[in-house]
Amino acid sequence: MEDARSVLEYAVAYASSKGVRLAEFRLEKRRLTRIELLDGSMATSTSIDYGVAVRVYANGSFGFAYTTRLSKEKVIEAFEKALSMARGSSAGLPEPLLLDPAEGSYVHPVKLSVEDVPVEQKVSDIVGFDKLLSKSPAVKSRTVVYTDIVEEKLYASTEERFLGERRELAYLYASLYGAEEGVRGSAHIVLGTTSGYNIWGKYDPEKEAERLLTRLSNQLRSATPRAGVYPVVLGPEALGVFVHEAFGHLAEADLVAAGSVLRGKRGEKVASELVTIVDDPFIDDGFGTYRFDDEGVKAAKAVIVEKGVHRQVMNDRLHAAMFGDEPTGNARAQSFRYPPLVRMRNTYMEPGDASFEEMLEGIRFGYYIVSTGGGQTNIDGSFQVGVEEAYEIVDGELARPVRNLAIAGNTLETLLNIDMVGRDFQLHYGRCGKGQLVYVSDGGPHVRVRRMTVGGRA
Repeated sequence: MEDARSVLEYAVAYASSKGVRLAEFRLEKRRLTRIELLDGSMATSTSIDYGVAVRVYANGSFGFAYTTRLSKEKVIEAFEKALSMARGSSAGLPEPLLLDPAEGSYVHPVKLSVEDVPVEQKVSDIVGFDKLLSKSPAVKSRTVVYTDIVEEKLYASTEERFLGERRELAYLYASLYGAEEGVRGSAHIVLGTTSGYNIWGKYDPEKEAERLLTRLSNQLRSATPRAGVYPVVLGPEALGVFVHEAFGHLAEADLVAAGSVLRGKRGEKVASELVTIVDDPFIDDGFGTYRFDDEGVKAAKAVIVEKGVHRQVMNDRLHAAMFGDEPTGNARAQSFRYPPLVRMRNTYMEPGDASFEEMLEGIRFGYYIVSTGGGQTNIDGSFQVGVEEAYEIVDGELARPVRNLAIAGNTLETLLNIDMVGRDFQLHYGRCGKGQLVYVSDGGPHVRVRRMTVGGRA
């Protein structure tokens, strides 16, 4: 990116000559391959997206613009537009955190680059996996989507920060719709890796297909749940969704500033002392693993809850300055076409020391929840989540699968009711929408919740 570097250096010098204290230039190049199978019918596409985002702070406001042309003239044109927007606004924002000069680049290692694997091989692998999903007569429709992305970024600012990073992501989503004896159901799985073309090195296709087919079968042949308040054991996948959706968003600094249930609770007990929740940009093979965020801030681990006590929030430059906090590097943008927002990375609960069998002991009747299927959370901490795979717990043993289950409650009450945390750990993959889509990971161990409201759903 030598030519790119010279263009950004020129833009930084130009912005400094205009007396701007903070101007940021974020060049991004993404190469994407997508293979989609819908009931065996295939569509493939490859694309390259390339451009420069420009953000300027002036007059208590941010201005943002972008260009898809890498030339001095077009980048300066975008800068002037962003500067004009900032000066024409009156948001009254405090000055964002300013950083020292820095320079560096990082290439995330891979086992085999997705760029070194022919599209024909990727298609063959996905077709083979799709065939494994078509074996059950109960399956009426199936979807398999494979995506890989090679992402290169170069960041420059008037603070004399010049930072580069390259990483790869591979993502597979598979879903089934089925019907049997008048009962309908659906199930899905998501697989991911940042180690290049390693989906089928990391996951066994036959085992993953069987897992998805079993999940659907349980939907079609299971019992309906009892409504009430029961002890619940959450599996790592379900816990990850809870930690991300029901809790993680409440700890994003912009939502804390807007009045989330965590506002004003720093240093207070908000969960069981068994609970530690972190947002970690360094965990191996995570979708949210990176060295620098989209504001050129060095990524740092955010310890949101430590042994039940609320310690940190996830922030960007602006909110770090507002709250007087150290920056955590949580500013992320979907692409150069968007300004960065406070976003999660790899958010998970740390393991404890209990076994799964110990969690089941003593439960006369309750539920074991493996995976969820969408829901709703609110800034006050209330949530309702639909469940995709779950089982009854009867006299300390797993019993019948159940369908059309939903859980609801208050996030902090649920965290306070956790009385066992497992010694296992799993990380799961997905995309998070907050006006923009970014790739994230979440997870944790098995946990036991003493009381949770359980009901049916349509």
